[in-house]
Amino acid sequence: MSQFLDQVEDCVPALRRYARALTHNADLADDLVQDCLERAIRKSSLWRPTGPLRAWLFRMLLNIHRNELRHRRRAPDTMPMTDLVAEPQVQSASPGRLALAETARAMQELPAEQREALLLIAVEGFSYADAAAVLDIPVGTLMSRLGRARATLRSLTEEGGPKLRTMK
Repeated sequence: MSQFLDQVEDCVPALRRYARALTHNADLADDLVQDCLERAIRKSSLWRPTGPLRAWLFRMLLNIHRNELRHRRRAPDTMPMTDLVAEPQVQSASPGRLALAETARAMQELPAEQREALLLIAVEGFSYADAAAVLDIPVGTLMSRLGRARATLRSLTEEGGPKLRTMK
């Protein structure tokens, strides 16, 4: 069990990074990772060392995230009135920061299945086979989603891209 926990612990930074990319909210991402870790420890007897533990954990995290999205669609979150009044944030206008913000906005325009695939491959460094296993799709489908996601990102982040032009 201690070897299992050590391997789980090694995956926590990557799980947090993926959860933040999925939720765009640090608190929700931390809750998602915590739920994933609790479930992984509770269900540790179900994990078989035939495949990578990392892929098993990412699959679990993604399933929890999708379940929460379905739940939120049925019962929308409420927000305290104190959260409605916020100080405006002023960010530096460095070209690198602007390009990163533009790419992040463009990634939000992608359909969920394309964004999930792109994050697993480009951000988390999963192999195509492992990412396809996490998403429970064939490798060819994963490659197709990646191709469409990359093409859409290119068109959205080009100078004066069609959708982001109106957001600036």
